[in-house]
Amino acid sequence: MSIVVTGATGHLGRLIVTALLDRGVPAGQIVALGRDSGRLAELSGLGVTVRRADYDDLDSLRAAFAGAEKLMFVSGSEVGRRIGQHRNVVAAAKEAGIGLVVYTSIAKADTSSLALATEHRATEQEIIAAGLPYVFLRNSWYLENYLPQLPTYLEHGVAGAAGDGRISAAARADFAQAAAAVLTGDGHTDRAYELGGPAFTLAELAAEVSRQSGREVGYTDLSVEKYVEVLVGAGLPEAYAELLADSDRGAAEGELYVETDDLATLIGRPPVTLAEAIRTAL
Repeated sequence: MSIVVTGATGHLGRLIVTALLDRGVPAGQIVALGRDSGRLAELSGLGVTVRRADYDDLDSLRAAFAGAEKLMFVSGSEVGRRIGQHRNVVAAAKEAGIGLVVYTSIAKADTSSLALATEHRATEQEIIAAGLPYVFLRNSWYLENYLPQLPTYLEHGVAGAAGDGRISAAARADFAQAAAAVLTGDGHTDRAYELGGPAFTLAELAAEVSRQSGREVGYTDLSVEKYVEVLVGAGLPEAYAELLADSDRGAAEGELYVETDDLATLIGRPPVTLAEAIRTAL
């Protein structure tokens, strides 16, 4: 059995490689792909096969997928360019006759109004249209989206445009464990899993930071337009600020709330909670 992991030099892809090894998959049966040859060299130290591949280079994908039985398709990071890039991945996977494509999507991809969901929805449709056996891992937010902001929260408080919307964020490592469980288990083909951890509001995020740090931290709820202004003022590019603000808008409407316990079921334990993640980060 050969499992190819795309984006293996990124945060999630690297964790998926590690999770596969932890589950007993022989290193020689894992092929880790990435664009950065230097970071691929680091992965080779784990004993896995490494191959350079680029979502923009169809020939590189064809070569990288040769002989693969399963493909762990980690979505690209270049928002706005992913439909074309992902189409290349799907085409190469079909040509290679890959028996299972596991794709990292977004929560409620088939119905979500989030701008970020558009490319994920298109990719899911491409995979289905290609006739490839699939599993869609519809990941909600990462807890790591918030943890690096702790110094800012402690100094300025939490700001956003999510209202009272509940966000089912989970640790990136838990999402990686779920992916490894699907890749090494049976009975998952042609299913979509809605994955998320214990939900919280941004006000509850602020309260938890306050409780654990001993400093008063509040949440300021803004309009989407005002939140874009704040993010741009903090130095973010406007297009990126608009994506983040739109995601908060979606969160306010329940787009990032996951009702199922699919994540806990796949990893065989409760996901890491917000409180645990903040405790570790602090």
